Amino acid sequence: MTGVVQQTGSAIRPFRAEIPEEALTEMRRRISATVWPDRETVPDSSQGVPLMTMQELARYWATDYDWRRCEATLNALPQFVTEIDGLDIHFIHVRSQHEAALPLIVNHGWPGSIIEQLKIIDPLVNPTAHGASASDAFHVVVPSMPGYGFSGKPISTGWGPERMGRAWADLMQRLGYTRYVAQGGDWGAFVVDQMGLLRPPGLLGIHTNYAGSVPVDVYRALLAGDPPPSGLSAEERRAYEQLATTLTRVAYARYMASRPQTLYGIADSPVGLAAWLLDHDDAGGQPAAAVAAALNRPASDAGELTRDEVLDNITLYWLTNTGVSASRLYWEYKGGFWDAKGVSMPVAVSVFPDEAYQAPRTWAERAYPQLIHFNEVDKGGHFAAWEQPQLFAEELRVGFRSLRPSPVPEPRS
Repeated sequence: MTGVVQQTGSAIRPFRAEIPEEALTEMRRRISATVWPDRETVPDSSQGVPLMTMQELARYWATDYDWRRCEATLNALPQFVTEIDGLDIHFIHVRSQHEAALPLIVNHGWPGSIIEQLKIIDPLVNPTAHGASASDAFHVVVPSMPGYGFSGKPISTGWGPERMGRAWADLMQRLGYTRYVAQGGDWGAFVVDQMGLLRPPGLLGIHTNYAGSVPVDVYRALLAGDPPPSGLSAEERRAYEQLATTLTRVAYARYMASRPQTLYGIADSPVGLAAWLLDHDDAGGQPAAAVAAALNRPASDAGELTRDEVLDNITLYWLTNTGVSASRLYWEYKGGFWDAKGVSMPVAVSVFPDEAYQAPRTWAERAYPQLIHFNEVDKGGHFAAWEQPQLFAEELRVGFRSLRPSPVPEPRS
């Protein structure tokens, strides 16, 4: 049992994460009993996550890491479960005290979870406590994607980004929100693009930090391994080359897209799961530079990603046995990854320098003809909300500002 849902007879039920102690004991036992391979034969990570990195992480995970701290953080937030389209969906829902708060649904990706968004909730809900204005407040909803975390695991096919987009629209309607916005990065960016195509009633606009902006001809050349098309600007050519490099680092994605059920090892070994989740890429290489740096960071006053936060996310996957069920999302999705999808509603785009690619403004303007915000920030990467929560929150405040209702003027005396 991975959590407690209180049946109240209503469609939305309160939830608390309560992991049995024996599950944590068994996890630590399995970590300590890991059968290790030989050391890599290269002095870098070109063959995968280095043995020393994994052994040091495993020692800490088995002896010093405290899941109960993360569990307490989760349980300090209002959590719920509701059934949508035949599947239980777990979500965090925090309402702001500010009356004019704008409802916002935030989508995580892989290899992430709701753990990625925990640090942005308070800056968004309580902006005055973080140096911002009450007029920039949000009511925040953070769902766990199907097959991830405490949400249900699909037992049949069909749960791709398109279906998730419809489910999130149902969720916001069920919560009573008639006007709202949506945000996403990684797979969450695919979901909000689909919501933008769906244009459900009440959705005012979307924000993405992983823009699907590549023009059709450029995307076709990229997938074919051809040289960049002629006529690209220097910025567009840089983006093309970044994506070409990224395509050399996504063997994990190709495997999950073709054979996710074969990944039995990540359901049987905590260390196997951790290595699989860590071997993700960003602009700094593979494993992702931000995550690799976090493994050596016990704490951060600036909100940067830390070792415990990385382990919180990995441990959530382990305790909910969602390594394989989460991987199936790659198998489900048959569309393009970075290509423009045809979204014609208001879109805000934030470009982070350590993302897999930096979407050029020219491409973003073509992909999103109702572009309401475009900004290239000075730090942060693929896990932007996790890495730079204050900066990320400010991007959402500014990005969605034009979609808020105009304030009612005070009557003249």
